[in-house]
Amino acid sequence: MSEKQNVLFIVIDQLRADCLFGGLAEYVDLPNLRALMDDSITFARHFSVTNPCGPSRASLLTGQYAMNHRSVRNGTPLRHDAPTIASEMRKAGYLPMLFGYTDTSQDPRVFDANDPALKSYEFAMPGFQEMVEMRMEMSFPWRSHLKTQGYQFDTYADVYKPVSPDGGAPALNDPALYSAEDSDTAFLTNRFLETMPAYADAEQGWFAHLTYLRPHPPLVAPAPYNRMYDPDALPLPTRLATIEAEDSMHGFLAATRANSKVSGFVEGFPDLEPTDETVRTLRSVYLGLTTEVDHHIGRVVRFLKDSGQYDNTLLVVTADHGEMLGDRHSWGKMSVFDAAYHTPLIIHMPGGENGAHITAPTESIDITPTILEWIGQAVPDAMNGRSLLPFLHGTPPSDWRTFSFSELDFADPLEPTRWQQDLGTGLADSCLGILRDDRFTLVEFAADLPPLLFDGSAKGELENVAGHTEHAETLAHMTREMLRHRMRHMDKTLSNWMITPQGPRHP
Repeated sequence: MSEKQNVLFIVIDQLRADCLFGGLAEYVDLPNLRALMDDSITFARHFSVTNPCGPSRASLLTGQYAMNHRSVRNGTPLRHDAPTIASEMRKAGYLPMLFGYTDTSQDPRVFDANDPALKSYEFAMPGFQEMVEMRMEMSFPWRSHLKTQGYQFDTYADVYKPVSPDGGAPALNDPALYSAEDSDTAFLTNRFLETMPAYADAEQGWFAHLTYLRPHPPLVAPAPYNRMYDPDALPLPTRLATIEAEDSMHGFLAATRANSKVSGFVEGFPDLEPTDETVRTLRSVYLGLTTEVDHHIGRVVRFLKDSGQYDNTLLVVTADHGEMLGDRHSWGKMSVFDAAYHTPLIIHMPGGENGAHITAPTESIDITPTILEWIGQAVPDAMNGRSLLPFLHGTPPSDWRTFSFSELDFADPLEPTRWQQDLGTGLADSCLGILRDDRFTLVEFAADLPPLLFDGSAKGELENVAGHTEHAETLAHMTREMLRHRMRHMDKTLSNWMITPQGPRHP
């Protein structure tokens, strides 16, 4: 391997892990990601440590649990002095290039109230060089591209509405108004590929963070991806027989289902009902968008190979979080179920192991320490994740974690959420923790709400066994483990420093 070390960190928004390995894998064509898996290490039990988009990316890029960075909602600021992958890559001499978005809400203590940085939760994380502004609710360069290509639309929301080819009433899986060549996915990839060729000749290695919006809703896809998959050939979601049965399992789940209407995942269908036909159709569009992203990731990998950079580039592909996609009569990622947190993680390390599937539990906070260690940069004490390099070298650590941990905040400080209203919770206790081991998953709430316990050796997430006497010991043990885990991983930004007569010292 060359001494020059490049890093390409790709994040796909809202991609479920089971599109690559699991229940949906046999129904979706992802040839480029599967080929990359053959030439990489795949982490099969990888989970986001928090949701939704902004918090999940805050954890992904700071290497911190949400309990430490506290940017726990879209719109909740991330403190300006938090160590991030961008700040630490700069210390190593890299310019952190951002193609896409980080969904970072800025610290109001370091910006004037009139600064545009405080008007959007989608602002770029400090330290990144924004190479192209590509955000879901903004994306002015892409909108300008569409206009210069002759597309006409009255509002930005119209861009996300399917259009009937014959001028009639649109169907859910009619194509987007733009062609596949002009989609947001194609546009972002083109900008990356137009920018990067000269960097192959630079003496210094480069770091690029490439983030794809799709298959994040609104669920609309350009032809041919809009009807690439037959809805009738797709399985129905995993769910209990009735909505009433789902709601009766726990008050949090009832509020979750009521808060995630299927009509919110597509533009132009405000009265949409979650019939089996509707659910299958939207799942087919989701899979089509996933295949579109796969196509463009294939272009990126081909560029690395054709430019002679594949063998000195650490290539990381993951997702920020998952998507319920109708499972449990629910949509989105504000949930407690694995579908909302379980994401793919594929890492190609030059000179590393190839083709292996790692089943040890890994977390989104492990990625930033992995990248930093690979380039030889120290990992700050504030980061909670652990480097995955030992796995990439084929030498798994003997003391690796035996469970994964995630958190979710379901409050809103300005307008109480459906959960707060239905459950009677406040700002301080509208949150939960999830602990998953090889068999069980525990969901514990800060509020005075009963826990959830799922037994993977029985009915899994389809049955709450927290009240079963035969599992009382397991419930107590996992509750203690969650408490210990939080105690061990409280913020350590300065806790390993000591002020002495000789000045500040650090081990």
